[in-house]
Amino acid sequence: MNNPLTNSASFAQIQQIPAPSDEIDLRELFVALWRGKWVIIVTTFLFAIAGVLFALSKPNTYQSSATLVSANGESSGGLAAMASQFGGLASLAGINIGGGNADAEALALATLQSRLFLSTMIEKYNMAPNLVAVKSWDKESGLINYNTEIYYDGIWLDDPDTPGSTLEPTLWEAHKALKAILTVSKAKDTGLVTLSITHFSPIIAQQWVELLVSELNLWVKDETLTETHRNIDYLQRQLDKTKVVEMHSVFYQLIEEQTKSLMLAEVKDEFAFKTIDPAIVAEEKVGPKRALICVLATLLGGMLGVAIVLVRFAFKRDTD
Repeated sequence: MNNPLTNSASFAQIQQIPAPSDEIDLRELFVALWRGKWVIIVTTFLFAIAGVLFALSKPNTYQSSATLVSANGESSGGLAAMASQFGGLASLAGINIGGGNADAEALALATLQSRLFLSTMIEKYNMAPNLVAVKSWDKESGLINYNTEIYYDGIWLDDPDTPGSTLEPTLWEAHKALKAILTVSKAKDTGLVTLSITHFSPIIAQQWVELLVSELNLWVKDETLTETHRNIDYLQRQLDKTKVVEMHSVFYQLIEEQTKSLMLAEVKDEFAFKTIDPAIVAEEKVGPKRALICVLATLLGGMLGVAIVLVRFAFKRDTD
């Protein structure tokens, strides 16, 4: 027969046997990190060196900006105001005078960032080489260093993968490159618009900002003049067709308003935006942030070294 006392003693001994623990002892963890200190040091050092070399290999970039304010061109506002005033009389003659106009400033900003406008700028001023073929800018000589593997002596080289074609970027690729360096922002409190270009050459950045502003004003001005001429022609045709005497006065006033807008638009250079603070050639770089690159590379190397040591420690602990 089994002795109850013996069974109780055996059960007590079993309970006293310590069960294996999955908890990690912090002391063991620190010991493992200390033993793997050279792995951490070497990994951190290698990443720090790589970060320094990478940061030094990146060319400087410069930013040029212009501060603009809406010129509030009213060349397209006269027709809307007059149509609102005389819309009732015009409807008597069966004439529909459209008076809705998009906000001039919003329309100008949309035009500035549109594919049509930027693509026209790229083609007109041959921006493609300075968008995709630049390697760096020599501060002492003020000259641009181009990537001679794709662009040399003003000529795009042949594409080795596609016989009969060159490495010249498509208009879509050039537009994408221009959009990447173009920044347009509007302050909510003041309404001022800031137009910036970031480029390897501060001279190119300053020139392109000025070109964008002047070409945008000219673009919007031409569009407005074309629309105003179209409005006058339309009103003149309606005047010739209508036999309602009261409508003659309405059309004469509408035509007079549009003629005034036309005259003002023709003599106004800063049609869409007035320049408050013009772009200048930057003397200090905006990038790359070499110190930040080095710090991040060093931290990444340190974390990778610690991770390697901890993985080795966990693997060894599981096998034991």
